Amino acid sequence: MTLKHIRIELARDHDYPQGSHLCGYEFVAPLDETGHMDSEEWKKNREKCSVTRFWEGEKPELGHLVRKPGGNWAFHYDIFGDEDDDETGYRFSMEKFVVGEYVSINEHDDKMRTFKVVSVRPLD
Repeated sequence: MTLKHIRIELARDHDYPQGSHLCGYEFVAPLDETGHMDSEEWKKNREKCSVTRFWEGEKPELGHLVRKPGGNWAFHYDIFGDEDDDETGYRFSMEKFVVGEYVSINEHDDKMRTFKVVSVRPLD
């Protein structure tokens, strides 16, 4: 297991019929050999598991990958704030983070959006 730098970009949706490489997330997560997130390794490396949300026309948001009660993974942007702004990955525990796969995130505006995994590389 190693920490990976993952980039996901917006897939086709109502607002972006062609998807967009200008909207998405770059984050660091511990993945096992099959591309699944490893919660035990996350516990050992949580301070390194950062996220940057980038969105066309908006300032990037910086935060961390967190585990919520019940085992859900989420992106948390305000370390000292409430959890209402967290963006929760849909079934991230079961998803494979490999190039070409699709994952969904329930964003802070309560929109569920689908993203395509476009790169997975070792953390330098």
